[in-house]
Amino acid sequence: MLKQKLNIIKIGGNVIDDEKLLTSFLNLFSSIKEPCILVHGGGKLATELSKRLNIETKLVDGRRITDLETLDIVTMVYAGLVNKKVVALLQSNNCNAIGLSGADANIIVAKKRQTDAIDYGFVGDINQDSISVNTIKKFIESNLTPVFSPITHDGNGQLLNTNADTIASVLSVALSSIYDVHLYFCFEKFGVLKNVDDENSVISIIDKNYYEELKKLAIISNGMIPKIDNAFDAIAKGVREVVIGHASQLNELINNHAGTRIK
Repeated sequence: MLKQKLNIIKIGGNVIDDEKLLTSFLNLFSSIKEPCILVHGGGKLATELSKRLNIETKLVDGRRITDLETLDIVTMVYAGLVNKKVVALLQSNNCNAIGLSGADANIIVAKKRQTDAIDYGFVGDINQDSISVNTIKKFIESNLTPVFSPITHDGNGQLLNTNADTIASVLSVALSSIYDVHLYFCFEKFGVLKNVDDENSVISIIDKNYYEELKKLAIISNGMIPKIDNAFDAIAKGVREVVIGHASQLNELINNHAGTRIK
């Protein structure tokens, strides 16, 4: 029996921060006929609010350290303002969306990150076994489009700040048990670039061997490495394909006419 196709689409903080790009992206998203799930990052609003409240933003290797004060702010901004703004814009496009955190309907249970090297604070790590697949299936069968913020919980009353790329990847793997899942990472670049100074140098397909070669040549480095590592991990665990590309080209990404495909 053929599985129904499900698109899981993640938009980065740079899309959230650009009102024109966000509005255009959500117009495109709303026109997709197949079932979709949207996962969004946080953008700069949490950092800006922290400054206004004189709360120091602490980053290590680009990752936010989430103490209790910061957790309050990211929850208000990510699961509140940003999530509901996205849902409202989707409703205006006749896309009946439901805004969610991992705590809602107990959909995503995470564990507080434990590491000897750095104390990240209230940051959550998840795996596909912690996803309530049947609850998400009920939303989709009710013609609702889930919109996930990057906030989860530990099942004991504690909210946790969780990487949105990770949420998208783990949701994709968990839901691939019942759907034909295609995962799209949409951000401000047109794909993985062979030359970072040339927006037109998009690498159309990357397999495992080519990936290792690109890393050795330092064409792929820094923040793109964990994104592509997650992509290969998702494919190994049942996701059909992972595509990385520009938010303005969503239709082309879905129709194999743009972006970088991880095979």
